[in-house]
Amino acid sequence: MTEQQEVFNCLAGDAKNLASCSGSTRLRDACTFCTISLDQEEVYRTKVLEKSLSPFYGEDFYFEIPRPFQYLSFYVYAKTVFQRDLPIGKVSIRKEDLSQYSGKEHWHSLQPVDANSEVQGKVHLEMRLNEVITENGSMCQQLIIECQGLPLVNGQSCDPYATVSLVGPARSDQKKTKVKKKTSDPQFGETFHFEVTRSSSYTKKSQFQVEDEDIEKLEIKVDLWNNGNLAQDVFLGETRVPVKILRNDTCHRAWYLLQPKGNGKTSKVDELGSLRLKVTYTEDNVLPSDYYTPLRTLLLKSPEVKPISASAAHILGDICRERYVLPMVRLLLHHNCLVPFVSAVAAMELDHTQEANTIFRGNSLATRCIDDMMKIVGRSYLTITLKPVLDEICESNKSCEIDPMKLKEGDNVEANKENLQLYVQKVFSSITQSSASCPPVMCDVFRSLRQMASRRFPDDPQVQYSAVSSFVFLRFFAVAVLSPHIFQLRPHHPVRMQRAAGTFSLFLCPPPSSSQSSFKESFMYDFFKSFQEDKYVEEVKKFLNEISSNVSKESSGIEDSVVLKEGEVQKRAQGRKRIGKKNFNKRWLCVTNRQLSYHKQRGKEPLNVIPVEHILGVEKLDESAFNRKNMFQVILPEKPLYIQASNCVEAREWVEVISQVSRCNEGRRSHFHPSAYLSSAWLCCKATCEDQPGCKPCTMLTLANLQLDIDCDRETERIFSLFSANISKLQKMEDACASIAVYQGPQKEQEEYSLFTIQDPKETFQTIQQIRIVLEDLQNQHEAFKSVLTAKYGSQRHGPFVYQASTPFCIFFFFFWDLHL
Repeated sequence: MTEQQEVFNCLAGDAKNLASCSGSTRLRDACTFCTISLDQEEVYRTKVLEKSLSPFYGEDFYFEIPRPFQYLSFYVYAKTVFQRDLPIGKVSIRKEDLSQYSGKEHWHSLQPVDANSEVQGKVHLEMRLNEVITENGSMCQQLIIECQGLPLVNGQSCDPYATVSLVGPARSDQKKTKVKKKTSDPQFGETFHFEVTRSSSYTKKSQFQVEDEDIEKLEIKVDLWNNGNLAQDVFLGETRVPVKILRNDTCHRAWYLLQPKGNGKTSKVDELGSLRLKVTYTEDNVLPSDYYTPLRTLLLKSPEVKPISASAAHILGDICRERYVLPMVRLLLHHNCLVPFVSAVAAMELDHTQEANTIFRGNSLATRCIDDMMKIVGRSYLTITLKPVLDEICESNKSCEIDPMKLKEGDNVEANKENLQLYVQKVFSSITQSSASCPPVMCDVFRSLRQMASRRFPDDPQVQYSAVSSFVFLRFFAVAVLSPHIFQLRPHHPVRMQRAAGTFSLFLCPPPSSSQSSFKESFMYDFFKSFQEDKYVEEVKKFLNEISSNVSKESSGIEDSVVLKEGEVQKRAQGRKRIGKKNFNKRWLCVTNRQLSYHKQRGKEPLNVIPVEHILGVEKLDESAFNRKNMFQVILPEKPLYIQASNCVEAREWVEVISQVSRCNEGRRSHFHPSAYLSSAWLCCKATCEDQPGCKPCTMLTLANLQLDIDCDRETERIFSLFSANISKLQKMEDACASIAVYQGPQKEQEEYSLFTIQDPKETFQTIQQIRIVLEDLQNQHEAFKSVLTAKYGSQRHGPFVYQASTPFCIFFFFFWDLHL
């Protein structure tokens, strides 16, 4: 079965020289924020920054794209004193143009936000030149079949209709379809006829042809509108198709993307400011699984290769020193090969480490692999350990600032110091008491590092602790405390928490010398020394012993309640038999590892509490069920709970979180109804019995992919892409092996050869040869499948399902966005 997956990682950075649509003077008194949208659907919003014409947002955002899109857009808004959101400008990048900005940093000029340019969706058209000849010429038949992906209007599906026009130099004949109610995917199926004016040289009807000069001047224009009833109709987009396309083919049927009015051409506007973006874009065409077996096998046998530097996995790390190795880590992790591979690589690194105090401090392959491993398997560990205390700190109003230069009028430095000490103590206690929750894979790696470090430096009793603490504190907990949004622990990082976070990180990662002169902020020295007492040192050692020992940890059996996701949704009243706007109400939905609950407002008592063990499944709901997008259902023993998320990304995340907490429940349903039971029948299968078993199989999720969310084929394809992108370095490494082998040792090495780790040139050379054979075969397979990608909008092959399920092919896009100073 084919699949399309896309990922964005966005770091919203800074803007400069912003100008207001109502005058720059007013903007100086306004606050600003930035939003990210897929077409017209907002999926992320930064925090609001106070009065600045050059704001810095500095927020990370990661999400998987759950649907096709045309534009990725960044909007900058001003919030006025009346709390109105006024658009300042936007940056919109077509999906097809993303590769132009890959790996480069750009300042993008903000463009005006115009209602006529805000479009999304596509339209399916059929054009035919009839043989019927009239007194004035031939008939051009226009069939508008359907549209897909139209935007929400005021949060609801629109009431679309289309106008169809034959446009020429001296004519504009317009016709209109019927209005379709509450749908983003209207089915029109209406046919219109337009008369094509004959040439003045026409003499015999039997020889009638539309001359080229006539066709060149004519085009079919289709405009999509939302019927506003009493309000003004809203423009949804247009497409223009030249009639000359029928010159060689009397019938043309194709999909067309909706475009801004006038194809987005705008007159010169005043300078609105700029937004800085750095974009990295890669595209993975994932082949059927069998094609990846040779490369996967070569990588998975890496831990057994002697020396480890001659293995395929190590060679990949060697030629990608400045790039991430996450796909390789995920693949090895999924097949339980990561611990022996990391142990072998770390042992090789330790052999070249001369001083105990520099152990695992560099950006080596071992440290990169362990960093990535902790991010993959440690997310839930961080949520359980840090989220409750970080929430408490962020939601409090207590100041922690003790820098004399930053104190505000009326601040009490002693009171602030007490607040800071209290918060640091809470974070410290949360971590040192969390060993029972540390993932087993992390414990296995830490145990291996600890044993190897002790053997390498037997005279240093502290090295066994520093080998582990350099990872679990410096590269794991400290990062999560400083940047909780990276791990989805917090959406934003309040200013009042920055001092607490920085102080705790300083405590976890002190300067090499703990003398007062080594502290950049000298006033922190006394505070730091207060946490160097023996009781704190012993607690740290006890924690490090527990997460790196051979003894299996046992939980107390009482698991603390941890909030996994919460937010505002629209919930449908259960048991209602009819469709109606009043059946949906705003609710605050909260999912913990114990229960699902919904509240009238955040912080209020729950209106209903559903234990996790009562959840029998969670699935997406067809838009046609209630004429609403982004809906999903929580399947319960009595009646399903129908919920509408705020956008497509939120809907996906809700489904994933609820699926995870209920994955092991007994009695999970194998089938479900993708629509609703209304008017005494299921809309999906027309069954009249409300208790009728579902008509569609439930999403099958195994324990492995729920815990790690690893798609081995996709990861292997990414590894293939990494090898292919660095093929020149692989060639240089091969040349280096040949040179060293011929001259019986590293004679006068070229400088570029010194970048590679070559312990056994013969073994390394053989592995590279195997890699090249595998890469060449995969490249040939990609070439064979390339024809699937040739269909474009405006061709008969293109439609809503270009990649048929029978075709063993899928496509994956990976985006990394970095907006920063």
